[in-house]
Amino acid sequence: MKDNQEDKRTLRVASVQFESLPGDKEANFHKIETFVEQAASQNVRMIIFPECCITGYWFIRNLSVRELGRMAEPVFDGPSSRRLVELARRSRMTLGAGLVERGARGEFYNTYVVAMSDGSAQRHRKLHAFEHESILNGSDYTVFDLPERFRAGVLICYDCNLIENVRLTALRGAEILIAPHQTGGCRSKNPHLMGLIDRRLWENRRADPEAIEREFRSDKGRGWLMRWLPSRAHDNGLFLVFSNGVGVDDDEIRTGNAMILDPYGRVLAETWKADDDLVIAELDASLLADSSGRRWIRARRPDLYAPLTVPTGLECDTRTLKFEE
Repeated sequence: MKDNQEDKRTLRVASVQFESLPGDKEANFHKIETFVEQAASQNVRMIIFPECCITGYWFIRNLSVRELGRMAEPVFDGPSSRRLVELARRSRMTLGAGLVERGARGEFYNTYVVAMSDGSAQRHRKLHAFEHESILNGSDYTVFDLPERFRAGVLICYDCNLIENVRLTALRGAEILIAPHQTGGCRSKNPHLMGLIDRRLWENRRADPEAIEREFRSDKGRGWLMRWLPSRAHDNGLFLVFSNGVGVDDDEIRTGNAMILDPYGRVLAETWKADDDLVIAELDASLLADSSGRRWIRARRPDLYAPLTVPTGLECDTRTLKFEE
């Protein structure tokens, strides 16, 4: 890592929240393209969209395997991947968006594609999938260099909940964590966090925006995120770009709360608007080297950590847990 006085790199990034339509890839792509155009007009170089925003998300759990197969696509040779790559090349911007992938053997993954301004692309398969019994867990961490001279990693939604995943991503050199989600307003066994949002508040958002935005700022949305999301950035010394769905997602209401955090866990930009929206921030690489998380990583004692790799017997697949925050 360069000395912080010498590191002059900056990157203007955007995080998007939007309401995906279930199974309507064309409508969802139209939103993606509209946001890319808007971001390009504001000199953004990287734009991040939510988990499964191309295909839609929570309705997936109700699909038959045949229906899932009709919706899923290959990555990188499928039409959505190719469309993302072309959009990135045309806009001279790096962009990320999620979909359901069909693998080479016909298996399924919750996948996030990052298409870059130089025409290349990367893929992350969600490590802790639970959306459908036929969607498999990924098995690889995804960290790569951006053409914009930063190093990025991707973790999808539940992946970010496990602190080990973020630490390993940071240890592989990530300076930016791309964190696409579909969360907030979820059923939960935790009596102090999350919980469903009355759909009538969303449907009445034009007449009474304060009522639904109050829910989005509460422990059902922002309040829950602020219990843990800043610590992922702070403790690992990286920027974090949180993108999320907003509005109706099958029988739940997503809370949006798109935000961008710096390596000290400070919020650089955020929204709690009850609508599709984007936020923009300038990432300043000079903040990285002396951040608390970077210093703590240098103080690690790996010789003490072998027990972290030993199964306890408590572990279970997230597909059996379903969604429990």
